[in-house]
Amino acid sequence: MGKLSHADVVHLLIQLSAMLVMGRLFAEAARKIHQPAVIGEIIAGILLGPTVLGMLQPEWFEALFPPASGAGVVLTGFVQVAVVMLLFIAGLEVDLHIVWQQGRQAVTTSTVGLVVPFSVGFTFPYFFSDFFGINDVNAKLTFALFMGTAMAITALPVIVRILMDLNLFKSKMGLLVVASAMVDDLVGWLIFSVILGLIGKNSGSMPLINTIILTIGYAVFMLTIGRGMLNKLLPWVNKKLAWPGGVLSISLALCFLAGAFTEYIGIHAIFGAFIMGVALGDSEHFSERAKEIVHQFINNIFAPLFFVSIGLRVNFIANFDLVLTLVILLIAFTGKIIGSGLGARLGGFSWKESVAVGFGMNARGAMEIILGLIALENGLINEKVFVSLVIMALITSMTSGPLMKWTLNR
Repeated sequence: MGKLSHADVVHLLIQLSAMLVMGRLFAEAARKIHQPAVIGEIIAGILLGPTVLGMLQPEWFEALFPPASGAGVVLTGFVQVAVVMLLFIAGLEVDLHIVWQQGRQAVTTSTVGLVVPFSVGFTFPYFFSDFFGINDVNAKLTFALFMGTAMAITALPVIVRILMDLNLFKSKMGLLVVASAMVDDLVGWLIFSVILGLIGKNSGSMPLINTIILTIGYAVFMLTIGRGMLNKLLPWVNKKLAWPGGVLSISLALCFLAGAFTEYIGIHAIFGAFIMGVALGDSEHFSERAKEIVHQFINNIFAPLFFVSIGLRVNFIANFDLVLTLVILLIAFTGKIIGSGLGARLGGFSWKESVAVGFGMNARGAMEIILGLIALENGLINEKVFVSLVIMALITSMTSGPLMKWTLNR
């Protein structure tokens, strides 16, 4: 096992401290103005990163975040673990019973809400790939597939929070939005995992077709037989192990094990963690209190580290392209609002309610940022597209609730 030098240990501890304090302060500031905490945490990272601190005081920035150090490698490891944990708790939000209860309406809304934004997100980047900085003909198809997936996916935790704030979470429309978002996330993450396999950025050495078969097999197993096995395991954990430490340890151990499996077969670890979260969270023996403890642990320690690190990765001013950002915003708003709104209308809702559903489903939030970061790390997009995707995720999250409220109050 490698050993960090004395200076690396000092750097790492100071980095973690600065990121957590800044993340918490700006998260609280965002909440004061009724915005998701993730917005404040990303702003904190932009202030600490090359965009602000690196431009105003470059020597301070390099002293705090040295470009090549053992502390940087360990910090990257923390961030990778944080991403896996974030998808795990996103999976815990998925309630399969709600999906079954909504039945045909959820299937119609989610299907149309996936197909339309995916088609819009795929078409323009495919035929105008040069506009997005993609000059390699061979990379054009995978980039267009990624953009289609990015436009189709939603941010379930953000949507749930918005519906709760509007007192719509238990309404028929609120349950439809949640159920549709759950289906969108399940399908979207599966598609994105396959895209990573297509570009050869997987850790497994097996053929792609084997990876796809194992991935689908894993998802089906965990949501059927695996879910039943976990339902039998949890009562023993609750009874025999100290509470809440036992359920916290076992759930995170299963999360990491699932992530390791999908990473091994060539699919990103986040997919394994997400499906494990869905299977665990759907158990009647995984109480709401246990979920809250897991959420608090991850959202207040690991989530800020991840979202602050977003601002440390790129210079948001140097890589900001206004036209590119506006185009991505237009694609995002158009595809999702029309697709989800049309799906809700076909499901039997009024036009006003359908437009509100479209605005509700338009929130991207943390999921879009995670998606963009993985694409950036795998060379699928450049820094300008990444910055535009982050801005799009923030704007859709900030506007989703107010637009939904405005539509319903008209």
